[in-house]
Amino acid sequence: MSAPRLSRRGFLGILGGAAALTALSGCSLGSATGSTGEQLVSRMPLPEPFRVPLPVPPTARPVGVHPSGADLYRVTQRVAEVEIIPGTRTPILGYDGIFPGPTFETRRGRPVVVQHRNELPVPTVVHLHGGHTPADSDGWPLDLVLPVGDSSDWSGHGMVGDPAAKQAAGVREHHYPTDQRAATLWYHDHRMDFTAPAVYRGLAGFHIVRDDEEDALPLPRGDRELPLMICDRSFADDASFRYPGLDQGMRSLPGVEDDWMEGVLGDVVLVNGAPWPVHEVDAARYRLRLLNSANARRFRLALTVPGAPDLPLVQIGSDSGLLAAPVEHQAIEVAAGERFDVVVDFSVLPVGAEVTMINGLGAGPTADVMRFRVVRTAPDDSRVPERLSEIEPLVPPPGATERTFRFTRGAVRDHRGWTINGTSFDPSASLADIPLGEVELWRFVTDVHHPVHVHLDPFQVLRRGSGGAGPYDSGWKDTVDLRPAEVVEVAVRFSDHAGRFVFHCHNLEHEDMAMMGTIRTV
Repeated sequence: MSAPRLSRRGFLGILGGAAALTALSGCSLGSATGSTGEQLVSRMPLPEPFRVPLPVPPTARPVGVHPSGADLYRVTQRVAEVEIIPGTRTPILGYDGIFPGPTFETRRGRPVVVQHRNELPVPTVVHLHGGHTPADSDGWPLDLVLPVGDSSDWSGHGMVGDPAAKQAAGVREHHYPTDQRAATLWYHDHRMDFTAPAVYRGLAGFHIVRDDEEDALPLPRGDRELPLMICDRSFADDASFRYPGLDQGMRSLPGVEDDWMEGVLGDVVLVNGAPWPVHEVDAARYRLRLLNSANARRFRLALTVPGAPDLPLVQIGSDSGLLAAPVEHQAIEVAAGERFDVVVDFSVLPVGAEVTMINGLGAGPTADVMRFRVVRTAPDDSRVPERLSEIEPLVPPPGATERTFRFTRGAVRDHRGWTINGTSFDPSASLADIPLGEVELWRFVTDVHHPVHVHLDPFQVLRRGSGGAGPYDSGWKDTVDLRPAEVVEVAVRFSDHAGRFVFHCHNLEHEDMAMMGTIRTV
């Protein structure tokens, strides 16, 4: 059974419209090939690359058992100063005061409750990106956690006219059933109109789900499994994060300024919060959990070795868990919000070899990401099996509902912004009411680069344009990278949780400039 086909005439009509929108949009690509955004240049001298050791975020520990029987965690969101550029201190907004935040290690079928306490000077919203989560814990953009003890009037800051915004100040519980496949998830701020500057200042962390199926595979583990949160930032002359409007200090966050609506691109690449770090490895296989947590930058990641061919990146997983079988890449393109789970074999290199992770879409300092140094031989009983998992093909049946969503520039609240189907984000209006359990075909149409993220459930990419799925589309996805004037079709099915959710562009400046839509599952 095949998915409904878009006719050639229909496809060309959609594509032609998208191309025209691209020509008219006036969006700048800045100095970054393959990224929609404007380059923001640091005002302080940049450090030498490959000098700072790769940090690994600490693992969150449960503090007890919730009355529901779930494992209970507590996280405090607070202002802190951390060393990012060597010898300097950078103010951040951090989960537990660190950047990235603590990594959650959870197991399928074991529920988790996370209590977030907001000691920041601004409201926040927490979204578990990739989580199969009930609506009241998903991170609806108006489910604000107000600062502790704050009785301010936050009208004009995303609280007007929405009952869900009226939360008790200080603490909010998020209930995660963890009824989903093992996967690399991440959590980050999701406050309406202010996601971009909040994430830029540090509100992001890993959340890894494990299960018995994955544990049974002979994949690298322990110290040879590395979560790598990759992003870009720019720095002011005092080593603070440079972002348009951030000169207002720690007491406020700016909204996205019109001149930066295409996206903010930094000139320093951070991995786990460190600039162009270096990591010593055994001559063995390593599992790298790659996450692009940048606001707008896309990366084309490859592993280069002086005088030798690039090391292959063997993909074993996507946004929402294991692939059916491994896929070998020489490079991987990763848009904002996407995750790729890969295995790299350093045993083919001699001790002393250096391997540089580069960004083929970068220029100048953003062309490098990090470096690995092979420092010792070591036993290694890991391998990548020919079969990894069973993946249910998600096929829209004959007569399935089809929906088209156009991601384009438009007028938003009396100024320039980004729209879906010509409308800006309206929390009170649904773009689609979707029955639980039914497979639908969704068609995404773009003007410029838009990584599209769907909340609640993953989807499968069926085709790009008139061809099949792309080389990086395998498996279950929750974020799909759309290139300029592109038409992408996906099969989607929502399950378990009825309620109000969103889908949006994960270029965070686009999201804040209203490129987000409400959907209701019924």
